[in-house]
Amino acid sequence: MTLDDLDERIVHLLSEDARRSYADIGADVGLSAPAVKRRVDRLRAEGAITGFTVRVDPAALGWQTEGYIEMYCRSKTAPEDIRRALARYPEVASASTVTGEADAMVQVFASDMRHFEQVLERIAGEPFVERTKSVLVLSPLLRRYTAGAPR
Repeated sequence: MTLDDLDERIVHLLSEDARRSYADIGADVGLSAPAVKRRVDRLRAEGAITGFTVRVDPAALGWQTEGYIEMYCRSKTAPEDIRRALARYPEVASASTVTGEADAMVQVFASDMRHFEQVLERIAGEPFVERTKSVLVLSPLLRRYTAGAPR
């Protein structure tokens, strides 16, 4: 699926604020509200738009500590096994297989350092994990939530 310029502009505007009205978006991109709605409906049906959500500051939910865990797994550990295990942890915000020495990179939010340590210990204790390496975030410098094509 390839997005045309208007689709990209609509997706970008929705990613900045998913509560914008179709009329408001249409005014920015030069389409009527019904035309924007048809495009959004098509983008949802085709899977380009997978949903609408709200972004919440983790600190507002009591998650004061953020860190990343590199996972080094036993040979022949399937990515689906990693995903299934990590899905059980509410503290895991994201997880990806990666290039390099580690098998996966896991983003974790915790209430404090002790809580992060407990999550790290539980993840390290998964049967397929050989070892972990972690880093803590001191200050997030840049977070982008808007969509846009790579340039």
